Amino acid sequence: MVPPVVMGEPVASPVYLVGQAPGAKEGVLGKPFAWTAGKTMFRWFAGIGLDEEAFRERVYMAAVCRCFPGKNPKGGDRVPDTDEIEQCSVWLRAEIELLRPGLIIPVGRLAASRFLAFGQLADIVGKQHRSEGLTADLIPLPHPSGASTWHRREPGKTLLEQALALIEKHPAWRSIRDWRAR
Repeated sequence: MVPPVVMGEPVASPVYLVGQAPGAKEGVLGKPFAWTAGKTMFRWFAGIGLDEEAFRERVYMAAVCRCFPGKNPKGGDRVPDTDEIEQCSVWLRAEIELLRPGLIIPVGRLAASRFLAFGQLADIVGKQHRSEGLTADLIPLPHPSGASTWHRREPGKTLLEQALALIEKHPAWRSIRDWRAR
């Protein structure tokens, strides 16, 4: 893994977003989802009431692994291995225990697999789930990577719309969407 550790702002939020790991640009920019995938993801969330600035202020953003895993020799970013995931898992467990979110939004296959057992993304995206040992609802999203076409073709496109509609209706989302400056 390549430092630095990349995390969102420390915000006590009822919504917890967890991605796979930061990319090369996120380390330089010092915030998660700061590059191409983030632009796509924040467009999704703007469509259900929170632009990027509001989202970053109101949602706790984390990742399965907190440092850039490096490049894959075959192209793209390397997927963290089992040992790297396990070393970082203490942070996910501690954050969830401290925050006690009402809604967890896993972004991408790796993040979703930390909470749910499944075969294909189509089995879990577009649905609300509960995971054993958690009191939070889970609404998984596909990864917004430009390298992935899953969310731009069927059934991914429709399942993404269904997932965003579920998030928009969720009480935890509504509470942060409707926050007012204090």
